[in-house]
Amino acid sequence: MSLVPIRAPPTDLGAIAAEEARCVFTRFTANTAWTLGSLLRDRLRRGSTRPAVVNITLANNDQLLFHAASGSGTGPDNDIWVARKRRAVLRWGASTWSLHNKYKGDEAAFAAKFQLGPRGGDYAIHGGGFPVRVKGVEGIVGVIVVSGLTMQEDHEVIVEVIEEYLQKVDAGEIQD
Repeated sequence: MSLVPIRAPPTDLGAIAAEEARCVFTRFTANTAWTLGSLLRDRLRRGSTRPAVVNITLANNDQLLFHAASGSGTGPDNDIWVARKRRAVLRWGASTWSLHNKYKGDEAAFAAKFQLGPRGGDYAIHGGGFPVRVKGVEGIVGVIVVSGLTMQEDHEVIVEVIEEYLQKVDAGEIQD
């Protein structure tokens, strides 16, 4: 099987915001998370030989809806990155890729700006954490995280799969 590369994400904040604005659901359920998680795992297997973790949770109560590795070779460190990316999305309501580009990847400056002190390590501004938004609902309802590839790939694979999912829903190919 030949790999299908994951496209490069935008680095312009306006383009990143436009990506996030396109990736809004009409509803989000456990079934949605399962379908998305499965699509993500499949896309990761087609896009990279490196293993990654896919994690989807609700925002309001930390309920885990999906968690899987795309292949052998992930470890506990991936789950630590998942937690750090998830916390950043929940606190700032934006993708970690957006935060990374807004603060030019400078985690020390980011931590200083928000006076995170010794808790700065609880958050990661590396791509791969993405907010789940539902049309008509204020705030985020969940978080999708990928950990294991480059931060660019971790981010953009989520966007690719959400866009694919939403197109299939619109075409009636997926019943949610």
